[in-house]
Amino acid sequence: MVVLVVVLTAGMALREPTEKYFDIARSLDIFATLFKEVNAYYVDEVDPQKLIREGIDGMLASLDPYTDFISEDEIESFRISTTGQYGGIGALIGVVNDKVVITDPYEGYPAHKAGLKIGDEIIAIDGKSVRGKSTADISTLLKGQPRTTVEVEVRRVGAKDNLKFSIVREKINIRNLEYYGMVSSDIGYLKLTDFTPGAGKEVAAAVTELKEKGAKKLILDLRDNPGGLLNEAVNIVSVFVPKGEQVVSTRGKVKDWNKTYTTLNSPVDKDIPLVVLTNGGSASASEIVAGALQDYDRAVLVGQRTFGKGLVQTTRPLSYNAQLKVTTAKYYIPSGRCIQELDYTHRNTDGSVDKMADSLRSEFRTRNGRKVFDGGGLQPDIEVKEEYLGAVTIALLRQGKIFEYATKYCAEHPAPSNYATFRLSDSEYKKFTEWVAGEHFAYSTSLDKEVGDLIATAREERYYDQIESQLLALQKRIGDNKLGDIERFSDEIRRLLEQEISFHYGLHKGRAENMLGDDKEVLEAKRVLNDTAEYNRILRPAP
Repeated sequence: MVVLVVVLTAGMALREPTEKYFDIARSLDIFATLFKEVNAYYVDEVDPQKLIREGIDGMLASLDPYTDFISEDEIESFRISTTGQYGGIGALIGVVNDKVVITDPYEGYPAHKAGLKIGDEIIAIDGKSVRGKSTADISTLLKGQPRTTVEVEVRRVGAKDNLKFSIVREKINIRNLEYYGMVSSDIGYLKLTDFTPGAGKEVAAAVTELKEKGAKKLILDLRDNPGGLLNEAVNIVSVFVPKGEQVVSTRGKVKDWNKTYTTLNSPVDKDIPLVVLTNGGSASASEIVAGALQDYDRAVLVGQRTFGKGLVQTTRPLSYNAQLKVTTAKYYIPSGRCIQELDYTHRNTDGSVDKMADSLRSEFRTRNGRKVFDGGGLQPDIEVKEEYLGAVTIALLRQGKIFEYATKYCAEHPAPSNYATFRLSDSEYKKFTEWVAGEHFAYSTSLDKEVGDLIATAREERYYDQIESQLLALQKRIGDNKLGDIERFSDEIRRLLEQEISFHYGLHKGRAENMLGDDKEVLEAKRVLNDTAEYNRILRPAP
C-alpha cells in the first residue's frame, strides 16, 4: 500500500508540470490564432502593436499593479527611474493649464546654473517650436549626450520678450536627499525622496555633516517616498544599525532567488536618538527602512500607517530589447513579518482586492519585546492624525492656480530674506483671491455631485415638479457657500501659497525652511526627541 501511494504521488508530480506546459502552449496558440483572425477580418483596420500591447497590459493587470511590460521605447525612462542618472539639463517639466513649464530646475545642474526658473514656459528647443508636443517628447529633446549643447527658448512671466538659453548638457545624478538641515539647535532633519544608487552614501554623509553642526538627535522623513532599490534600503539601515544585522529577507517561488540581506558597513551612529516620519505614501523600500528600525527598537515611528507594499520586483529581459518587471517575492523584515496589505492572488469575483482586516493581522515582537503586526503596512508608534485639505484647496492645486500665482508673485517681488519667517499679509492674500476670481475659477464638490444625482433621480422618478423649488434652492445655497470657500479655507491655502512661493525662490531648501516650522509631524517628532523619558519608554517598555 505504501509503495502504491509513493508511485501514485510520483506519477502525479510528473504529470502536473507536463499538463501545465501543455496548457501554456495551447493558450499561446489560441492567442496567436485569435489575433490573426481579428487582424484579418475585423471590420475596421487595427493597429497590431497597440492591440498586442493592450492584451499584454490586460494580462499583467490581473496579477498586481507592480508587474509591468517595458517596451524598447520605454527602457530609457525606466533606466532613469532606477538609476537616477541621465544626460540632460537637469530639470523637471510639467503641464500647467496647457503650458509646458519648468517645474523643478535641480540646484547646481545646467538648467539652474543657466538661469531657468520655475514657471518658465518652454516655447522652442533648438529653434523649433514645441507647440503640440507632449512632455515626453519635449523631455526627449532636452536629454542628450553630456557636453552637447541645447538651446531653450522660454516665455517668462514679467519679461517683455522671450528668453533664450544655451545650455551644455551634463550627466545628471538625481539626488535622493531632497533636503537636510537643522530644525533646532540639536536636532537634524533629513528628507529622503528616492532609493536610487547612492542613497545610503548620501544619508551617511548628511548624518555626519549634521552631527558636525551639533545634531544630537535626528528626524528621517520618509513621507510620500514610494521606495526604489532594495539594496539602498539596506545601506540606509546600515547607517544606524550595527554591522551584520538582518535587514530584510525575500522569499518567492524560485527558491534559488531567496536571499537574506544584512548590514554590511559599520554604522555612522548606532545610538543617536532617531524618529522616522511615515504616512500612507511611504512604501516598499521606505517600509523596509522604517520597519527594520522599528523591529530593532532603533527609532520611534511618527505619522500615519504606511502603504503596505511587501512585494519585490525583478526585471527580466525579453526579445526586441523589451523587459518585464515582475513580482518575484515577498519581503520580510527582522521581526519576521510581511507588511503586504493586499492579497492579489485571491481576488473577488468582480476583480477587486480586499485589504487585510486588522483582526486578521498576526502578532510579532521587536527585539525589546514590543508587539508589532504584519499586513496593512507599518503602524507608527505615535500616530498623528492626517489633515485633509478642503475641496477648494484641492481644486486650486489641481488647476495649477497655486503654482501660477506663485510664478506671478515671484516676478513682482524680491525674494524674502528668511524663508522660515516668510508669510503672506492679509492684503497680499486678498490680491490672490481677486486674481483667482479673474481667472474664472470654478470647481465641483462631492456635495455638488450628490445634489446633481438627487435631481436626476427626481426627474427619473417623476418627483421633480413637486420639489423643484427646494432642489434649486439647495443647489443655490451650495453655490453661495462655495463663493466664500477661499476665505473659509484661507489658513491652509495661504500656507500652500507660502510654501510654493518659497519653492519658486529657493527650491527645495526654501520650501523646507518655510514649512518645517509648523509641520505637525515634525513638531511631534521634536517633542518626543526632547522628552527622553517618553522616547525610552516607547522603545523599552516595562516588562
